[in-house]
Amino acid sequence: MKYRRLGSTNLRVSVIGMGTWQFGGEWGKDFSQDEADRMLARAKELGINLVDTAECYGDHTSETLIGNYLARTGRREDWVIATKFGHHFKGLNDRDTVYDPADVVKQLNGSLRALRTDYVDVYQFHSGNDEQFNTPGLWEALAEQKRMGKVRHLGISISSTRENLNQTEAAPGKGAEVIQVLYNRLDRGPEQRVLPACRRLDLGVLARVPLASGYLSGKYKPGAQFTPSDVRSTQDRQKVDEKLREVQRIARDEVPAGADMARWALAWCLRHEAVTSVIPGCKDLKQVEANAAAAELVASDHPQAA
Repeated sequence: MKYRRLGSTNLRVSVIGMGTWQFGGEWGKDFSQDEADRMLARAKELGINLVDTAECYGDHTSETLIGNYLARTGRREDWVIATKFGHHFKGLNDRDTVYDPADVVKQLNGSLRALRTDYVDVYQFHSGNDEQFNTPGLWEALAEQKRMGKVRHLGISISSTRENLNQTEAAPGKGAEVIQVLYNRLDRGPEQRVLPACRRLDLGVLARVPLASGYLSGKYKPGAQFTPSDVRSTQDRQKVDEKLREVQRIARDEVPAGADMARWALAWCLRHEAVTSVIPGCKDLKQVEANAAAAELVASDHPQAA
């Protein structure tokens, strides 16, 4: 495993993190505590120390699975835990968005209980619009939670539907040191302005959906079908097939012969000078191991190498 400095924080994170939206049950599979424990334990063995979650991945379901594992092992200090606020889980692919300062503090306390920890390493504003981002008193309330020791660092998980350069550039003024952004070989928009701004402002960057919802794994062909409990089943069919045809072209024209496409795609994200870590999801031990193996393809001479 390789590690990088997460922007201006004092955190040293693995270049391969572990995304845990799937633990919330919206990716076609429900997870037992035993399955989650084994996946997290294997991730740790492979050098992964960064876990990304959110209160709305299920109703604190993902956080609870992680928290039970942390409590069982008693090794909270081995992990960098990043979670988010702003979205209340209502049901499958259904959320309320709430950024009222008092409610956000309640969300944080709920996350701490679920995670069975006294603090969160990175607490992230979860994909809100600019009006929500500028909710009166929000960032002051978060600063108070930092002073109380419940939050070590603040971050912004910017929306995938807008560029949000303004939120990125506003981050230092809000006390945020980390930007989470949707970035992969199929979605390169952040390269234009967001990633250069992160580099200039020394913001840590977590690249989410680095495998493009699994499409860059190379496992799916145009026409692929997903179960109703899989979030991908709600995506526009024509757009999905267009992406999958592009994946076929990338596999043919860009991926080296004999290389595993998923590992190549993770390393592709990490070659950017602004990207600190990728946070792919995983459904089983084999995917944990395959994701971690991508670190072997990552160069060591990165600006944030630690």
